[in-house]
Amino acid sequence: MASEGVGSSQSWKDVYRGMSSDNIKGLVLALSSSIFIGASFIVKKKGLKKAAASGVRAGVGGYSYLFEPLWWVGMITMIVGEVANFAAYAFAPAILVTPLGALSIIISAVLAHVILRERLHTFGILGCALCVVGSITIVLHAPQEREIESVTEVWDLATEPAFLFYAAMVITTSLVLIFHYLPQYGQTHIMFYIGVCSLVGSLSVMSVKAIGIALKLTLSGMNQLIYPQTWAFTMIVIVCIITQMNYLNKALDTFNTAVVSPIYYVMFTSLTILASVIMFKDWDRQNPTQIVTELCGFVTILSGTFLLHKTKDMVDGPPTLPVRLPKHTDEEDGFGQEGIPLKRQDSLRS
Repeated sequence: MASEGVGSSQSWKDVYRGMSSDNIKGLVLALSSSIFIGASFIVKKKGLKKAAASGVRAGVGGYSYLFEPLWWVGMITMIVGEVANFAAYAFAPAILVTPLGALSIIISAVLAHVILRERLHTFGILGCALCVVGSITIVLHAPQEREIESVTEVWDLATEPAFLFYAAMVITTSLVLIFHYLPQYGQTHIMFYIGVCSLVGSLSVMSVKAIGIALKLTLSGMNQLIYPQTWAFTMIVIVCIITQMNYLNKALDTFNTAVVSPIYYVMFTSLTILASVIMFKDWDRQNPTQIVTELCGFVTILSGTFLLHKTKDMVDGPPTLPVRLPKHTDEEDGFGQEGIPLKRQDSLRS
């Protein structure tokens, strides 16, 4: 018994020693990132609703939010969170940092409940849980990144036929959504706005990763800024981020924040992992068990997304006779209960 106690004590010491100071720094940065990003959704939506009271809403093509200080506070908060997330990868492995991004969903949902008075149906909460569990399952079983010694190696990977085909499909699908489907269904179907953000976002992450590799190598003494590929990746990031922010603003202005945040996280994470698998050939270094586990995680994500999408207009409580739902206090801003546009509520009531 004494030997078991000594062994147990020694194992705890080993675990403690295993958490290096760099890992602790990465953990703190990742947690801070989730807090900032989760809060940014709420602050930005408050700014969007305030701007809509005196101008054209972002959901219908307006850009009055650019003159709203509260929206810029939310934007700066999101940037701080993204910078903290980027910095976390410099200190801790991705297997520690990436799953913590799911915490931003919970933070966003809680703040939306308290500040924006938005409500999630019970099944919506279950959907959030499934989304988080599925995403964490995929991330925890993701393979380690390959060693890269030059930004030109990343460019070679990005210009291989498989990834070029993926990039072409992403660009084509995004353009079809933007010019054909969004004008007709953007105000009533959340998946179109989020789809554009997520598709473009998967390309931006690949470019951000390339820039991060270039900066890391440059700081280690191998200057990568002399290569035109570094600046090409930089231009791609700028274009992709501007597109993402534009359509994410439209989604936040039109739909419930507690629904936008998890769906965006799920689709963005899934497509980013897919892009990484294609570009860096991650599955070539995995066994069938790991691949099947990742696929199970993806199915879990789809289940959670389905629950969120189907229950976003539902209200908890016993079934009652059809009555007119009480209007939310921010109706004058163009939003009804649950953050649903009033014209959508009218169609639901009829």
